[in-house]
Amino acid sequence: MDTLELSVVSIVAWISSMAMIFGGVFPYIPQYREIKKSGNADGFSLYVCLALLSANILRILFWFGKPFETPLLLQSILMNVAMLLMVHLCVNVKSRSDIIKKKDKVFTGSAGSDGSRLQIRKFRDFDKNYFWDWTDFRSYIECILVFTTAGAVAMFMFASSPLFVETVGFMAVFVEAMLGVPQFMKNYRNKSTRGMNRTMVLMWTCGDIFKTTYFVMRSAPVQFTICGALQIGVDLAIMTQIWFYTNGNAQVK
Repeated sequence: MDTLELSVVSIVAWISSMAMIFGGVFPYIPQYREIKKSGNADGFSLYVCLALLSANILRILFWFGKPFETPLLLQSILMNVAMLLMVHLCVNVKSRSDIIKKKDKVFTGSAGSDGSRLQIRKFRDFDKNYFWDWTDFRSYIECILVFTTAGAVAMFMFASSPLFVETVGFMAVFVEAMLGVPQFMKNYRNKSTRGMNRTMVLMWTCGDIFKTTYFVMRSAPVQFTICGALQIGVDLAIMTQIWFYTNGNAQVK
């Protein structure tokens, strides 16, 4: 009986680890396929990718200062790969869209018919007005490399400082926890949740509840648990907006 119970616990632990590693990527697979099929990336904000890339790079750096469970480390690596794929797709789709629009303007003789080229925006221009709104994928890679290198150097220099290491860990999970705040504020300003994918929010909520429970059960660093709970709170706030606005308790502007 003891052996059977041990086997069941091991299987459950293995399933939980696999869910933790791959679960965070699943909600973005339908979005990736939709963008690729429609050829339109206007409905997806690249700032989602920026937030997740930043959070998971910081989490990986935190691991070097204070090692935590391997599944959480693998989750961060996989999420970074997934977000870079999303950025690559969105940049290519937007580039093709801009080219088509430019051709249409030339054909109709409207603005741009003078044959001027499309505006090229690169990371190396260091123009803050176009931060994370560049026209080539290489610029995004360069930005991520600069951020990662700076973070790695800082971690190497201050790895012996518990305050610095714990701060990096908190920043990692806090940035990720705040991912839903822009959506919440947009819903509040519009007094509507129209145009927001409700299934996505439901998946976020279920995933964050599972993730936070996993943090508690596996004794993950306290920063993970605190910000996981905060993330659930943001998810529930958005779910409350869905109920509130759907039931006609506010007028859509």
